[in-house]
Amino acid sequence: MHNAPSVSYPAGRSHLELFLLLGVWLLGCAAAGFWQLYTPDAWRLGAIAGALCAFGAFAAWRWWRTPIGTLAWDADGWIWSAEPQGTARNVEVALDLQRSVLLRWKADGPSHWIWLDRDTCTERWDDLRRAVYSRARAKALQQASRPAAKS
Repeated sequence: MHNAPSVSYPAGRSHLELFLLLGVWLLGCAAAGFWQLYTPDAWRLGAIAGALCAFGAFAAWRWWRTPIGTLAWDADGWIWSAEPQGTARNVEVALDLQRSVLLRWKADGPSHWIWLDRDTCTERWDDLRRAVYSRARAKALQQASRPAAKS
């Protein structure tokens, strides 16, 4: 059994994530505009405008505070330099768009979501995808190295 090659890949703010957040916000603005045409209540429009402003500000703040670091695969697990412990964890592919990948970083506490874009480091993109989809897991390697129990 062959493992995927060791690879490290820069992770941080994704432009695709920004465009998706902006698109959702613009759809909300359009829906609020159409709703205002059919139910012209000023207080409801004010509440919706306030909610849209709050969502937009929160989304921009959250995107700006996205941790920037390096995601590395070393055949034992994944290490993300933005996490203070630097311990090996697993990742799951949540969304694969060929040029962008959304990964779920499974840690002890709440999960983190990491967007990776091909344009960030084109020369290592294929190695990253091989490592993400690798079936070799540390647990399987440990079981293979244990001596068989005697009957």
